Amino acid sequence: MSDILKLDGIDWKKLAKGAGIALAGALLTYISAWLTGQDFGTATPVIVAGFSLLANFVRKLFTTTEG
Repeated sequence: MSDILKLDGIDWKKLAKGAGIALAGALLTYISAWLTGQDFGTATPVIVAGFSLLANFVRKLFTTTEG
């Protein structure tokens, strides 16, 4: 089997982090629609992407890097 299809622990951690950010964006969109009663319609994917960017930004603000 090729090494291209093998994932190590670091790869799985990165995938989980990305999935968490995407999930946070979707949850923030759902919560904001529920709180405001607003139906975002066809703009929903753009709003989810925006909230995902916001979630990643906030995560980066509160994450320290050791170097």
